[in-house]
Amino acid sequence: MVYFDVKPLGDLIKEFYEQHRGSDYLDEIKLINTWPKVVGPFIASHTIDLSIKNHKLFVRVDSDALRNELNYSKSLLMKNLNDRVGKEILKEIVLN
Repeated sequence: MVYFDVKPLGDLIKEFYEQHRGSDYLDEIKLINTWPKVVGPFIASHTIDLSIKNHKLFVRVDSDALRNELNYSKSLLMKNLNDRVGKEILKEIVLN
């Protein structure tokens, strides 16, 4: 008789991403998904693209004025986003 190590599907998915994408990958996805909750619907609607690489969040918005406003709030945004995930994922925010 063959016995298998039975694990919940969620644990298997997490193991897969940790092995193939790095241990922070799922936290990075969670962080990107919390962007609208942290910045609100107005800024979220003007956000064109979000990506994370090397602990940097790259944010692309469709307005120069909004980009300037966000520049003043980068440290607060970074703190609030990291708090939502529960650990320090971001070390910098780059606005494009």
